Amino acid sequence: MSQSDLLERLLDFLRRSPTPWHAVANMAARLEAAGFRRLDEGAAWRLAPGERVYVTRNDSSIIALQLPRETLSMLRMIGAHTDSPGLRLKPNAAQIAAGWLQLGVEAYGGVLLAPWFDRDLGLAGRVHVRHPDGRLEGVLLHVDRPVAIIPSLAIHLDREVNNGRPLNVQTQMAPVFLQGGDRPDLERLLLSWLTEQHGLTGVEILDFELAFHDMQPPARVGVEGELVAGARLDNLLSCFIGLEALLESDGSQGALLVANDHEEVGSASACGAQGPFLGDVLRRVNAQLGEAGDEGFIRLIQASRMISCDNAHALHPNFPDRHDAAHGPAINGGPVIKVNANQRYATNSATAAMFRDLCREAREPVQTFAARADMACGSTIGPITATELGVPTLDVGVAQWAMHSIRETAGGRDVASLTRVLTAFCNRPQLA
Repeated sequence: MSQSDLLERLLDFLRRSPTPWHAVANMAARLEAAGFRRLDEGAAWRLAPGERVYVTRNDSSIIALQLPRETLSMLRMIGAHTDSPGLRLKPNAAQIAAGWLQLGVEAYGGVLLAPWFDRDLGLAGRVHVRHPDGRLEGVLLHVDRPVAIIPSLAIHLDREVNNGRPLNVQTQMAPVFLQGGDRPDLERLLLSWLTEQHGLTGVEILDFELAFHDMQPPARVGVEGELVAGARLDNLLSCFIGLEALLESDGSQGALLVANDHEEVGSASACGAQGPFLGDVLRRVNAQLGEAGDEGFIRLIQASRMISCDNAHALHPNFPDRHDAAHGPAINGGPVIKVNANQRYATNSATAAMFRDLCREAREPVQTFAARADMACGSTIGPITATELGVPTLDVGVAQWAMHSIRETAGGRDVASLTRVLTAFCNRPQLA
């Protein structure tokens, strides 16, 4: 596996995945190109040992399964999430101020707001339309050019701005969209973009879920290109690494990749980690290929392991005091095991030991992150999945800076490093 080729695939994936729906569509395309068969949740499933299949829910969450060639007795599970913090349009978004058509937004997740000012913004998401024959359809929209901006207020009009000022998404962050525009112009423009991208004519827009995205493309940064900078590294980077590992594995063992939507807002949805998506899929698969009944399902879960992948806070050279001195992971220092005594991360000594042994096997370094005792840490799908299923779980990730910013930074070498470790996980015959 060439690191340069791997990073080029990553940059392309980030460019083409401005929303969870686009990310899932792009992941599904790669799975199908590799021979995975799409399953429909609303249809009866017919599964065969050794088959490779995938299924989506809400078009924003996806599960890919590499079924074992023998009886299903354990699964090597990799978890990630498809959503990222950002600014999403409100349903009645159009508003007029000072001769400008602006679009009202709300914050999705814990957005780092300041970096959103003065950025070239595109628009992307999902639009549901009614065709002239009455048929309803959901289509993806990706306006891949600058159509909006959130201008800063000049320092001359706010002399205290550099002393710290709270930002109000409702009153201060509506992007400017069209000079002299009126409310019907938004629907007119959406219809024209749908015609341009999908050839749709005569359709009526019924509803949409749209978000702004940064138009600056992802890039390799640094004198030696040692960094990767771009939007939505949290957590499309983990989705990409998990997918690469699954596709790179030898196919000899039962393995699964799940990428849930809605992690950034708590995971409580039909397609989130707190919802039934993963459990539904596992029960259907076990009913056909495993030991039948509740007893068989519990045995499958307890024999399996879940590695929840979500990025970790790298030691920041300008703010070293924000880390515990013994637990500040370095960018390009290898995968990071995330630990929290209060179960904000699902890692325990048994699952951590397994991961350390995988790193030894893959000849990759390993690091540990634990937050300062006087600071709260975030969480992941790891504890939620462990709670819902009971599967032994740990949390790991790639170290990154600027988590939840419009542009985040991680290490290029770490991408290949974690991919190799997860590939070894997918290939490992025994998990205990």
